[in-house]
Amino acid sequence: MPSPAPGGSASVRSMPHPITSALARTFRRMARLLGEAIRRYFVAGVLFFAPIGVTIWAIASIVIWLDSLLLPRVLKLIKPGFDEAPPLPFIGMLFTFVVIILLGVLARHLFGGEFLRAWERLMSRVPVARNIYSGVKQLFEAIFSTTQAQRFNRVVAVEYPRKGVYALAFTTGPAMGLMQEISEATLINCFVPTTPNPTSGFYLLVPEDELVSVDITVEDAFKLVMSAGLVTPQRRSSDVQDAQTLAVEQPGSAG
Repeated sequence: MPSPAPGGSASVRSMPHPITSALARTFRRMARLLGEAIRRYFVAGVLFFAPIGVTIWAIASIVIWLDSLLLPRVLKLIKPGFDEAPPLPFIGMLFTFVVIILLGVLARHLFGGEFLRAWERLMSRVPVARNIYSGVKQLFEAIFSTTQAQRFNRVVAVEYPRKGVYALAFTTGPAMGLMQEISEATLINCFVPTTPNPTSGFYLLVPEDELVSVDITVEDAFKLVMSAGLVTPQRRSSDVQDAQTLAVEQPGSAG
């Protein structure tokens, strides 16, 4: 009886077992699902922790800076020979708060507008300091301003960087002075943030009739930009708010 060909027996031995193939496919599927879950939860963790971490870091840095800048000198004046302030973070936060309040009182009542105008005239004559001072002042005035025209109060879509391609932008008010004189149309100051870091971006002057209003809040727009579209915001539901306002006003008008 002839013996089987060596090639045939080798081919039979090299055939994978069905159970082994199923286990390999299952393992690959589980590894892919695990990788997607890790990536998804990592992004969610970054989006959750980054704003909290940056806020805590900024506040702590300001408190520590003011604490080390002023508190040791004040303690040395009160008690000569005192080398350094005790590590009391709550005292440092309270001291920072009191210093800011006192500076606000001095700026509004004691010094008055004439002193501030004289200081600004002095700073405007220093070549490098005037650019830094004016930039920082305008930035903080825009952040803490109570007028709607000085804040990111409107989310729009602009055709950028070319026609047919849209980008989210924040309006900061109408253009003024020389910037408005470059066009006959009413120009609007727009800030186009970048992804995933919305603190950097582009400054654009866009005609008002070319802006497309987007019915979302500024906070939701920042989330949309930071997530590159993964976090889809909800509509602001202005119609619901208007209905609630009418419902509140109707009893008063009826009386």
